[in-house]
Amino acid sequence: MLLVQFKDPQGRRRVGVLEQDQIRVVEGYESTYALAQAAIRHGSGLAQVATKALGTAVHDYQEVLRAGRLLAPLDHHDAAHCFVTGTGLTHLGSADARDAMHKKIDGDVATLSDSMKMFRLGVEGGKPAAGEVGVQPEWFYKGDGGIVCASGQTLAMPGFALDGGEEPEIAGLYVIGEDGRPYRVGYALGNEFSDHVTERQNYLYLAHSKLRVCGVGPALLVGELPPHVEGSSRIYDKAGLLRWEKPFLSGERNMSHSIANLEYHHFKYPLFTRAGDVHIHFFGTATLSFADGITVAPGETFEIEAAAFGPALRNTLVRRETAYLPVTTL
Repeated sequence: MLLVQFKDPQGRRRVGVLEQDQIRVVEGYESTYALAQAAIRHGSGLAQVATKALGTAVHDYQEVLRAGRLLAPLDHHDAAHCFVTGTGLTHLGSADARDAMHKKIDGDVATLSDSMKMFRLGVEGGKPAAGEVGVQPEWFYKGDGGIVCASGQTLAMPGFALDGGEEPEIAGLYVIGEDGRPYRVGYALGNEFSDHVTERQNYLYLAHSKLRVCGVGPALLVGELPPHVEGSSRIYDKAGLLRWEKPFLSGERNMSHSIANLEYHHFKYPLFTRAGDVHIHFFGTATLSFADGITVAPGETFEIEAAAFGPALRNTLVRRETAYLPVTTL
């Protein structure tokens, strides 16, 4: 099941099930969040609750998209109660990339860079046996719900940014129940979007490079993530012509960490188990246009697509000057 959040022509929030190119409205719920909370209260699966509430009203997906009425597939009415985070160095990449990576991490640990040491730790201990705890992944904070952009919206890089590059990923979407337990609502395509030039200057700048907007959606995949996900990441120039394209792989078969291990090392912190909060957590990637020497210019468009997630996630890059207001002493 694929869930979509949108606004109807009257501006009212809706949630619906994507059926081909039609969105069938789930009646009685104005958001995925409300639907998830109902599933938690009733002790039912999300798909079961949504199916039971399916109505007869339908909306054309393309029309919703063209009108700018598409929303991210999960949000919170108070953006401050949505955490956007992620993990890196979690994916093995293509067969060639895996072979090259294993050659890099073989040998004496003392000769490896910190990044390669982290990657090696994941390969060796990122998929623990049931009941055991695996190694911690690299982890970062991106922002709150105010940075999340739906498909069709622009991705704004700040005026001080040195780069605005895509990261095609899958994100886990979660709601924290009243019992403090994290409930996974589903998965969505994501463009984690980072400043790779800033990060390359020094890996300790990673935290700065991640404080950017991101794209999520269009649809939320209910249920478990397929173990093998194949997708494509593309960049179109200002004229709409394909400039760059590369496949990407995800799912646990292509990762050095299990989803459960990544979830454990995020939700082990009490800060992230506050009742009612929403979490959007990116699981990482091994495919970047930046790695191929591509610099994306404002006006160019990112497209990320994988068959399991329905329509592609598309966002156009813009540059937005950022005003800094000096601190005032009271």
